Amino acid sequence: METKAVAPFTIETWEDDLCDERAGARLSRTRITKTFTGDFAGTSEAFTVMCQAAVQESSAYVGFERFLGSLHGRAGTFVLHHTASGAGASWTVVPDTGTGELTGIRGVAEISIAEGGAHTLTLRYELG
Repeated sequence: METKAVAPFTIETWEDDLCDERAGARLSRTRITKTFTGDFAGTSEAFTVMCQAAVQESSAYVGFERFLGSLHGRAGTFVLHHTASGAGASWTVVPDTGTGELTGIRGVAEISIAEGGAHTLTLRYELG
C-alpha cells in the first residue's frame, strides 16, 4: 500500500565546485545539505553534477541524496536519485538502499517551491 509523506525542508549548505565554464554551458559538482521536518524528520546530503546552459530551460542536473532520519516514525536511511532538465524532473528511491526500519523502501518524490521560496518534499512510498 502506498503512503504519502510531506516534509518541508531548508537548504543548510550549498557548496558549488566549478568544473568547466567554457562557452555554451557551466558544469559543476555540488554538495547540498538539508534539514527536513514533518512526516520525514531528519537531514540529507546530496551530491549532484549540474549543467547550467545559457538558456535556463535547457539546464540539467543528476545526483544522489542520502536521507537520515525518521519517516512516519520509522528510523533509517535511504538514497534518492535525482534527474532534472528543462523537460521535467524525477526523483526516485534507489531500490535496496533503505536501512533500519526503512529497509525495502521504494518510492517516488516531487519537490515544490512556494512563491515565497519555501521548499517541500512529497514522497509516495511503499515498504516491502
